[in-house]
Amino acid sequence: MPRWDKGPLIDAPRLTWRNWFAMLGPGLVMGGAAIGGGEWLMGPVVTARYGGGLMWLATLSILAQVVYNLEISRYALYTGEPIFTGKFRTLPGPRFWLTAYLVMDFGSVFPYLAANAATPLAAVILGEIPEASKHWITLDLVGHQYELTQAALMKGLGFAIFIGSLVPLIFGGKIYNALKAILTFKIVTVFAFLLFVAFCFSSATTWREILSGFVKFGTVPVHGSTDQLDNVFLSLWRGDGLPSVDFATIATLAAFAAIAGNGGLSNAPLSNYTRDQGWGMGYHVGAIPSVFGGQNIALSHVGMVFDVNAESLPRWHRWYRHLMRDQLVLWMPACFIGLALPSIMSVQFLPRGTTADEWAAAGMTADGAASHIGAQWGSSWGTLFWYLTLFSGFMVLAPTMASTIDGIVRRWVDVFWTSSARLRTWEPHHIRNLYFYVLAGYTVFGLTMLAVGKPLTLLKIGTNIMNFALGFSCWHTLVLNHVLLPRELRPNWFMRIALFLAGLFFLVLATIVVTKTSSDAIEEMRKWGWL
Repeated sequence: MPRWDKGPLIDAPRLTWRNWFAMLGPGLVMGGAAIGGGEWLMGPVVTARYGGGLMWLATLSILAQVVYNLEISRYALYTGEPIFTGKFRTLPGPRFWLTAYLVMDFGSVFPYLAANAATPLAAVILGEIPEASKHWITLDLVGHQYELTQAALMKGLGFAIFIGSLVPLIFGGKIYNALKAILTFKIVTVFAFLLFVAFCFSSATTWREILSGFVKFGTVPVHGSTDQLDNVFLSLWRGDGLPSVDFATIATLAAFAAIAGNGGLSNAPLSNYTRDQGWGMGYHVGAIPSVFGGQNIALSHVGMVFDVNAESLPRWHRWYRHLMRDQLVLWMPACFIGLALPSIMSVQFLPRGTTADEWAAAGMTADGAASHIGAQWGSSWGTLFWYLTLFSGFMVLAPTMASTIDGIVRRWVDVFWTSSARLRTWEPHHIRNLYFYVLAGYTVFGLTMLAVGKPLTLLKIGTNIMNFALGFSCWHTLVLNHVLLPRELRPNWFMRIALFLAGLFFLVLATIVVTKTSSDAIEEMRKWGWL
């Protein structure tokens, strides 16, 4: 890996009432991206069945990700490089980490957002929540009739949404700015609708259940019914011992924790966006432009660092406070609000114990909202809110697909751009070509997965790999920031312990799922006489 260049650290901008909007940075983009699969899919899937008692898993996940986000951006502020590039600078070297992270990134590449965003769109076309096996249309081709199910419609719409998500990544200049505009519109429209529904149609009991659920640490599903919960600590206090945990649901709960917030390696692009926003040493490095437009935008092959001295150190501390403000004031609240509001709707509008169908999870709240609101305001209002709920679900999922694709592509483009001696001979503005080649390769993979997979299946497979990836990445980042950063810029003891515990949380979740899945597989093989 080539050595860094050196340059001066510019001062952080001063926050005033006049420039507050211009101060919105990576936290806005990542906050908009965070309101996606975890918030609209797994949140309601879990709360419709169990109520708010398991929301504490999301609390731990989001807090752990805040620590991780701050630490990966710490590296980006100092070097102008994203965290992935920094990881390739550590032993045993780029070739080893290339293989390791390609395996771990496999959890993020499944296009489950496009697959699930097709459900509300199909519902609008059909006038009802789709059922996979239900008849849609009959085609007469060359004298043969072909029966197409509603699953075929949803697959076709999934393809269209996936391809549409590529548009802002190919056109428009700096990709980061295009995503920022799209996700800002998403946050405003979705939050406005969900807040209106939550305040006008949800009871105080529902609000209390969801909000208190964020701090009911140790509550777990137990055997006995589809929705029964118990608390580990209360059970021990009563002298009943550990409750009988229902491990049959552990994959769903781990998926819920995995994508509350961003999750997996999808957090890593925060450091890329910190660079593209021009924060810290990213000011000197540049950004990734789209293939068409942005001809004047280029990206240096190598990061740039500054000398730590009496002038630069106060500036560094101001940049880090600026980063903390972006995470604590914008990203973290967006995650909690974005998870709470859809969950409030599911608890209010769906019967307790409701389980999600593979294809209908993204639209299951709409029927409940239409019935509930229609009973209060009349059937026409119920129908209107049915459509609005579906539109909100589409707006949550579809734009996030664009940021997810960009995150996958850019973390590998940035690594190749710096680590490959051959690519370092390219002109800086040719980064757009490399981005397009990797994007085209991922497009083929994504369309293939949409053709063969089911929405919730893609979600569960992807997210449980994501837990392993994020847990390991937390520990790797901890090592990296102690090896590559000057002593004065390294994390303090609190952040070190917090990052270690964050990694442990995600790795324990992933290990429990793998253990349970392996045990089930062995039992199934014994039942069939294979063992």
